[in-house]
Amino acid sequence: MILIAGPYASNTGNDPALIQKNMDKLESMALPIFRKGHIPMIGEWVANPLMRLAGSTEIGDAIFTEIQYPTAHRLLHKCDAVLRIQGESKGADQDVEIAKELGLRIYYNLKDIPDAE
Repeated sequence: MILIAGPYASNTGNDPALIQKNMDKLESMALPIFRKGHIPMIGEWVANPLMRLAGSTEIGDAIFTEIQYPTAHRLLHKCDAVLRIQGESKGADQDVEIAKELGLRIYYNLKDIPDAE
C-alpha cells in the first residue's frame, strides 16, 4: 500500500474549488499506482467521511484537527511506501517524516515506483 501525500487544503484559503483541484491531483496518482500492482491510499479518502460523520463544519475546526492528520499518521503504519507529490503541504511533509521514521520507502516521482512482484 502506497500513501499518496501532497497538498489538500494548503494555500487554498479553504476555497472548495481549489481544494477539489488538489484532491484531483492526488487522485490522479491512484490508478497508475494500482496498475503497477500496488494499493493506492489517500488519507482524505478515510478522513473526509469520518469528519463529516463527526460533524466537522470547516477546515481547521476541532473535529478536523482531531481526525485529519491523525488518520494519515495511522495509515502510515499500514503502508509500505509514500509517494510525495509536488506542492507545499505541512501535512504531507509530516507524513514523509513519519514514513522515514518507520523506515518506509519515499518516492517523489511516479516512474520511480517499481512494479509489484
